Amino acid sequence: MRAVIGAIGVIVMIQGAMGALGRTFTDSTGWGILPHWYDLPTLAYVGMAVTGLALFVWGEAGKKRRNHAGSGA
Repeated sequence: MRAVIGAIGVIVMIQGAMGALGRTFTDSTGWGILPHWYDLPTLAYVGMAVTGLALFVWGEAGKKRRNHAGSGA
């Protein structure tokens, strides 16, 4: 389950980063798919990127904990 949450975190992180970078370095249109549907401020995209990173780290920590417990150590 944590692997799925980690994968969703990667997608959210990429969309957030692309939206924030696009709004910062272009003519105020974000990159990625979300700016085509929603008009969010740059700070919202930064928040999405941070949330996605947190989900990814949480998912990876769960996999490492499971692998470490399964190794018999």
